[in-house]
This record gives sequence, C-alpha cells and structure tokens, in this order.
Amino acid sequence: MFKGVGPEGQQRLAQARVVIVDAGRPVLPWPRCWRVGRGHAADSRPRLRRAEQLAAASVISEEDARESVPKAIAAARQIARFNSQIVVEPHVADLVPANVDALLGGCDLILDGTDNFETRYLVNDYAVKNSVAWIYAAAVGSYAVTMNILPGETACLACIFPESRAERRDLRDIRHFEFRRESSASIAATEALKFLVGARVKMRGTLLSWDVWTNERAEMSAIHRRRDAALARGFVHLAGEGRPHITLCGRNSVQIHERQRPVDFAELSVRLQLMATFATTSCVEVLARAYEMTLFPDGRAIIKGTTDTAVARSLYARYVGT
Repeated sequence: MFKGVGPEGQQRLAQARVVIVDAGRPVLPWPRCWRVGRGHAADSRPRLRRAEQLAAASVISEEDARESVPKAIAAARQIARFNSQIVVEPHVADLVPANVDALLGGCDLILDGTDNFETRYLVNDYAVKNSVAWIYAAAVGSYAVTMNILPGETACLACIFPESRAERRDLRDIRHFEFRRESSASIAATEALKFLVGARVKMRGTLLSWDVWTNERAEMSAIHRRRDAALARGFVHLAGEGRPHITLCGRNSVQIHERQRPVDFAELSVRLQLMATFATTSCVEVLARAYEMTLFPDGRAIIKGTTDTAVARSLYARYVGT
C-alpha cells in the first residue's frame, strides 16, 4: 500500500543481495538474500541482560546468548524464524584483504555494522574500486552518525575523514547507549530500502549526525567528492598495507587476528578443559584469571578484561600458541 515501494519495489527487494559487515547491528531483513558477517560472540553474562532488547531488534534470542552463538549465525537463525524465503549466508570470519572479494563480491549494497575504522576503510576501498554502494553507520557514546556512499556520485569515507592511519586507529566506537545505536541502524536501513527499491533520488546526500542525549543534530553535505580520494591513497587498506594484527575491540577488549590458520577445537578443549567454560563448533570460551577469551575456528580471538595488547598477546600465546 505504500506508494514509495509498491509492487515493483517489492520485486526489486526479492532480487536484492545485501552484505551486513558485522551482524551485531539491528538492521531489518528486507532483501531476498542477506550475507551477514564477522564473528563476535553473542555471549552470556555481560550481554545476557540485553538479550531481550536484541531479540526485539531481530538480532539474537536469549537462547543464542546463553549458548554464545556468534552474531552472524544468530542473525541467520532469527531471520529464518520469521521469513524462510530469505536466503542467508552467515560467515563467522574477520573481514580482511585476503577474503574481502569472497565475502563482499556479488552484492548490491553493503551495510556497515562494524566497530572500527580499519574495517570501514577496507570496505570503503573495496566499494570505491568496485563501484558498490554502501552505507556508513557508527555510534560513540550517545552520538550517532550515518552517511550514504554511492561511488561516482557522492563523497566516500576517505573524502570526509582523510585522517592519517594513526589518527584513524583512535576513532573506535565506545558503546554506551543502545537506543542511539538502534536509531542509527533504523535510519541506515531506511536509506537501504530506498536504494534497493530504486528510489535513489530520495536518498539523503549528507553526513547526518546527532546526539540522542543532548538532542543536537547536524548535517554536512556529502555530495562533493574529493577527487580520487581512495585512489590517491592507493587503496592501502585493500592492499593490506599497515593493517594491524592486534586491535582494540569494543570496551576493555582486544582482538587478535594474526594467526590466520585453523584451530583444532577438539584438541584445545581437552587441553584447556579446566578453563574452557563453553565450547561449540563456532567458538570456545576460556577463563584465565581475570580475563575471558573467545576463540574462533580461524584462529582469531577476542580477549576481554584488558586493553593492553601485550597482555592479550601473552595470553593468546600461552593458551592457544603462536
């Protein structure tokens, strides 16, 4: 009944392919095919109290939280519960230059649900080089921001934020207010709907930012491109130049993704049986003193309880290996 979509728009949605980079963001599943990614665990304890909110946002259920199901898989399950016709391809993996073509290739639109600028700049390089539209969305404290990026038509992320690598690494999300994240996701999802149904003239051409606590709101034009911004940088993120192997990840956590080889979960679970609090085919959780480590099959790990990369590396080497 909504003329902005109509039968033709619904047909377009039925044929669309969308990638969500980091399925933690609550984005509504309209298209025919979602490819949801990144392997953060929807673990128990700190996130269990938020399970009801996340379930209402179509991300995880309380059962998923108790079982430490990775968000990509939890999202796939939840989508299947209310629309079995949507094809979902969950990937529990870290998006890196080596797999970016395999994970992002063939899609119509990329949605940003990441928590770091390194991954966003990798997505931006890929999108600009391959002329794929993507929607940037971020949230820090009570502050939310989003921007539509249409290569060849609008500014890209590098046009708006041309900081040096060192400066960019300090632009990490600090998650404080759930509702500001949901607001950002809702607006990004609406812009995605416009794009997918062919209503591109209705899409916002600005970098939109607002503070849900102070009610301050601002928009900056994102129409004018900085000529060959990503090309001038040589697509350094796509080439993997200077990419860190240990990064801060959310609050009081460090992510290690330097091993790049599979982990034998069966052997590890036996070796660490006194410390392994949870083990599935998707992840293993290990408690080591005041730290909690979630290990994924590709060798990537998230160590909670520290922001010291040296401590995180030491724990990883001790319990997993080098």
